[in-house]
Amino acid sequence: MKADRREFLKKSAALTTASLVGINLKLDKALLTKANAQEWDEKENLVKIPEEVKNSPAYKKDEDGTIWVRGVCRFCGVGCKVWLGIKNGKPAIIRGEENSAINRGLLCMKGMLFYKLFRHPDRLTQPLYRKSKKEPFRPISWDQAFEIITDEIIKAIKKGKWSKSGWTSIAYYGSGQCLTEETYMFQKLFRCIGTNNIEGNPRLCMASAVGGYLTSFGADEPVGGYADIDKAETIFIIGSNTAEAHPIVYARIMKRKLNNPNDVMVINADPRISPTSRIADIHLQFKPGTDLALLNAIAHVIVYENLYNKEFIKKYVSFHAIKRGKPVKINFKEYKKFLKKYTPEYAARICGGNITPDIIRKIARRIATTKTVTMWTMGINQRTRGVWANNLIHNIHFLTGNICIDGADSLSLTGQPNACGGVREGGGLCHILPGHRKVANSKHRAELEKIWRVPRGTIPPKPGYHTVKMFSAISFTEEDKKRFGFKDPREKIRFIWINETSPLQSLPNLKRFVEGFAKDDVFVVVSDIFPTRTTELANLILPTAFHFEKTGVYGCTERRSQLTPVAIKAPEQAMPETWMIIKVATILAKKLEKESDPKLRKRAYPVYKAVKPFVKIANKDPWYELSKAIWNEYSQKVTKGRDCDLSGATYEVLLERPDGVQWPAPTVEIAKKGGTLRRFVVGKDPIATELARKYPNKFKDRKIIVYGFHKDYKFWIWPRPYKGPAVTPDAEYPFYLSTGRH
Repeated sequence: MKADRREFLKKSAALTTASLVGINLKLDKALLTKANAQEWDEKENLVKIPEEVKNSPAYKKDEDGTIWVRGVCRFCGVGCKVWLGIKNGKPAIIRGEENSAINRGLLCMKGMLFYKLFRHPDRLTQPLYRKSKKEPFRPISWDQAFEIITDEIIKAIKKGKWSKSGWTSIAYYGSGQCLTEETYMFQKLFRCIGTNNIEGNPRLCMASAVGGYLTSFGADEPVGGYADIDKAETIFIIGSNTAEAHPIVYARIMKRKLNNPNDVMVINADPRISPTSRIADIHLQFKPGTDLALLNAIAHVIVYENLYNKEFIKKYVSFHAIKRGKPVKINFKEYKKFLKKYTPEYAARICGGNITPDIIRKIARRIATTKTVTMWTMGINQRTRGVWANNLIHNIHFLTGNICIDGADSLSLTGQPNACGGVREGGGLCHILPGHRKVANSKHRAELEKIWRVPRGTIPPKPGYHTVKMFSAISFTEEDKKRFGFKDPREKIRFIWINETSPLQSLPNLKRFVEGFAKDDVFVVVSDIFPTRTTELANLILPTAFHFEKTGVYGCTERRSQLTPVAIKAPEQAMPETWMIIKVATILAKKLEKESDPKLRKRAYPVYKAVKPFVKIANKDPWYELSKAIWNEYSQKVTKGRDCDLSGATYEVLLERPDGVQWPAPTVEIAKKGGTLRRFVVGKDPIATELARKYPNKFKDRKIIVYGFHKDYKFWIWPRPYKGPAVTPDAEYPFYLSTGRH
């Protein structure tokens, strides 16, 4: 028997999982698609492209009959704009949008080839159900699926208990792959049912970046964007293998460097040599987990060599530290005292590798005297004290004034296409609400309840289970109970809906979660396009429409929202998730109304109101008009007046724009020009400009207004001490392990 490495790993993983849970993981091919792409009936695949799309710049038709529809790539967080070429109803080719400010016509291999997934023979094409996970799946109708889902939600609620975060026993888990309209509607439904057990996989990757932006800027997401690369004099890449993880961004870095070899310096900080290192003038190779010392040492040199921007700091920066668990304002002298021990010599001893005191001084001086863009991903975020690492990067930019100007930015690169737009902005985590609101803020809850027209108090006042706690509430082992303080069996999750992600492939410490999912005391719904490690342990599998088979918006790294309209038919019974939500909510509301328990019965009205504006549209056109109606509610009501204001970014505007809209875009006029390139700058950011106009005395002589939750409207510098990695090599485990592809 012969097998290549990929096939060997695939089979090994399957056997390992099977041995853990004692079940057959194979999904009968007869339950998937009819056959392969060549046998699909061309006429069946034709879809009526909406007239609004056909009458916009997002649609073209060649003389040979090839139809081109413009959307966005969905494989990483860069946000490349693409054209899908369709021949005889079949996806035939992908090409880049030449007028996009993001990718300028370029695409990486993933972007060029993802059209092959549309007609893949392994696509899920019909709802599949089994009562017990030891049984085989059988096909059922959509109506049967919705009856089962609603029954199981009510059953789970009855086995759980009510807490300040809502019902403990039900949960939703989504991802940065979901469209903004999908995440918004899922969290809306579950919060109206009465739970904040709403999470997504960005919790495992981008949460540190969010925490860093919130604590340093008082607001989430970057100030600038990719355009700063084109004017940067120094490009500092740390904890990111950009060449492989974000190839189009790397191409932009390469172009900037190769066109200006003597004027632009690229610094790559990474414990491993990677393809990203090839373009670097300096590669900093240090022991994993020691970069806090390195970043503090860079700040030390800037401060002690008097290289900091005094005027910028005086106007726009304040210093804060945590004392007795609360942020307290400190002064520059106290911060300087904190940095005293972080000499280049001290950092070099800790970091090891090729780090020397001289190289630290060289880099610090370079950053302090040139326009610098810093970029990072999982090497900084996906680790212990990731928020601190983010803070230290921001500190360097604030000290040097390398922020809010062309060619300078502190830019976290996002891994998924909609982790920003859908999850962070759309309210897809247990502690946040749509429009950059917080669950714990009563004013924010009241604002949403008013928009949704549901009773005050509908949204539970405390955050629900975060990702690890959520899955621990499924496995519910003695270790889980001890770690998270579970004392009541009613705290166990007994129903979970997982959408467009496979946590049983990607979660850490997977063994106990797999064992927990394999039990029949939790009902698992998975909506996806392919069988995955997670569908293997599902009770109900729902086939979803894929990209370009439905309509919706993605928001990428640089606050940019872009629309992908429906262009091809989804296979067989696959449907958009937004349609599923409307159907489930409609049936669930009727069932809740008949319950004898008043706590359950009073949830019928909010659930009904959650979807009432969309019921008729869902029945008429679930492929385009439904998404448009949801986007209108989200953008024009939920984001209006918030820092992420997208009320001017209508579907009509998004269809016109070759590269979408960067928020804030509070008017159609601003959105038509592309939105806001740079936040907080008076004259460039409409919110900052309006604040300066409205409060001229308060913001006198200020060109930058850092609006957010910082009451002083300034950037905050934090003294974050060096703490070593949680685990270091020893005689028994002599190696560091690193993912390498950040």
